[in-house]
Amino acid sequence: MTPSQRPSSCKPDFQINENPPYYLFPTHPFNFKLIRITDMAAVVRNAKSGNDWTVNELDAYNITIVSQDSATFFSMDTLPLPDHHPDLVNNLTADEMENEDSYQVVRYMDLAMNLVPDEESAVVDFAMQLLRTMGYAGRAAGRDLRSCKGIRLLICGEWKNDEIDVCVMDGNEILLLIQEDERHKQLGDPHAQLIAKAVGAVQSNNQMRNFIGLDVLDFKEMAGIVMIGTSPTFFKIPITKELIQAVQRGQFPPTPTVVAMHRPILPRPRSRLSEGMQPLDNRRVIIACFEAYKQFVN
Repeated sequence: MTPSQRPSSCKPDFQINENPPYYLFPTHPFNFKLIRITDMAAVVRNAKSGNDWTVNELDAYNITIVSQDSATFFSMDTLPLPDHHPDLVNNLTADEMENEDSYQVVRYMDLAMNLVPDEESAVVDFAMQLLRTMGYAGRAAGRDLRSCKGIRLLICGEWKNDEIDVCVMDGNEILLLIQEDERHKQLGDPHAQLIAKAVGAVQSNNQMRNFIGLDVLDFKEMAGIVMIGTSPTFFKIPITKELIQAVQRGQFPPTPTVVAMHRPILPRPRSRLSEGMQPLDNRRVIIACFEAYKQFVN
């Protein structure tokens, strides 16, 4: 039987015994195409800012994203709701809130859900208010919130300017970054953008550590969140010395970087974008995720 006659039930990773290897991939139910699997080290690398990263850059630097369930991602069987601000998870509208911080969260949540094509959204304002209310920043936490924080990414031997939509900072070090999914304005790859800016954030942190006489970090697991409207996706991004050097030099790192991702499981998944955190059942799930996620912001 020739490759073109092979039925569609055959596995697409059927390998022809040649060196370098070739594989058969289905292009139609009863047709297969002979394709050489190229080494990802051959992917073209260019000096791009984080906002221009796509899945191509993830491939070029041996980065993969793996989705995890709640128990695996958070290492908890049951996620706790916060003890503070009970009105936030029990009352629906801003006018029903008893606490001023809760009122501000829900008010900005409503604004963030009202996306206008080609206009800046209120997602950044909402994210900052939510993080502050959840205790990610403020006097008690000893941490600060910044929006539109400028950083520089050293990639392929060139410096590129980048901007983090929202970040939590401990002094001069970035601990958490948020990337807005701006699909209402322009096409982009917010997951790749977030990972690129995580690399740039660790570069920035190490530059500051070196400047003040501290040892630079060979490894840092960066906390990152992608927000589309008021719907978050959580990430744990391991940034190694090998990955940083590979990006700086425009080289393929032999060791893969595996990024863990968790998208909260909501009661009505198909309505995730239209509902966001507005319904109370959605809000409880997402607030519990934010509470559990604090353990990774350090």
